[in-house]
Amino acid sequence: MAPDPTTLPGLLADLEAEHTDLEGLLVPLDEASWGTLTPADGWAVRDQVSHLAFFDDAATMAILDPTAFTTMAEAAMAAGGDPMEEHLVRGRAMEGRAVLAWWQGSRRAMASAAEGLDPHDRVPWFGPPMGTLSFVSARLMETWAHGQDVADALGVTRVPTARLRHIAHLGVRARPFSYVVHGLEVPPEPVHVELTGPSGERWAWDAGVSSELVSGSALDFCLVVTQRRHLADTGLRVQGPAAAQWLSIAQAFAGPPGNGRPPGRVEGPSPAPR
Repeated sequence: MAPDPTTLPGLLADLEAEHTDLEGLLVPLDEASWGTLTPADGWAVRDQVSHLAFFDDAATMAILDPTAFTTMAEAAMAAGGDPMEEHLVRGRAMEGRAVLAWWQGSRRAMASAAEGLDPHDRVPWFGPPMGTLSFVSARLMETWAHGQDVADALGVTRVPTARLRHIAHLGVRARPFSYVVHGLEVPPEPVHVELTGPSGERWAWDAGVSSELVSGSALDFCLVVTQRRHLADTGLRVQGPAAAQWLSIAQAFAGPPGNGRPPGRVEGPSPAPR
């Protein structure tokens, strides 16, 4: 029997499954394919994977040596500049297979470190510390979201899984954060979220009595809150001004406001500029 996905062992099993799915896309790639541009402006496949590797390394440090991580994170934020420059420069100097090996080692070390966490622990991160389950869910969300960019670049349609529930839950919980990073006040109106999972199951986050509603497929919701699709390119149904405003700025990931994606069909693979 599979472990309960609401427990740490179950969540780690789902994280491993997400890693394996992405690995299946990356292992067959030739060197030229690592330069394929993704929907993220200016980022090729290798950049998506070096991003995951860098932040999985950071996550391992945050778990095993919180003091060292906090010092590093504070110094990085105080330095200003492009927070992504370090891993982009490092990854672009490596062959694709080396980037893959970097990520494989990083994600295994991170998952191994997370096994030693207590579910009640809090882990420092780039922003407020996170509870153990939220922290691991965030690593799963990042793997899935950057994996989506890779899949879009390669013209691959992935089969959605029940692991989307972790991402959807994180997206719902991050509603206040989406406003904070935009310097906006969180509206007092609660928003009810009702989603249909990949097997037709109903997932709901009940806001009590509210006229504000988001409903539709869990896949569409996860694509919007990770800013991998524009709301207009999904079948989500949005009722009420507070719900509409939220989905226009929704952000399930840490850091400054993301750029999102413009409306329109996601393009297929294209070569990186030389």
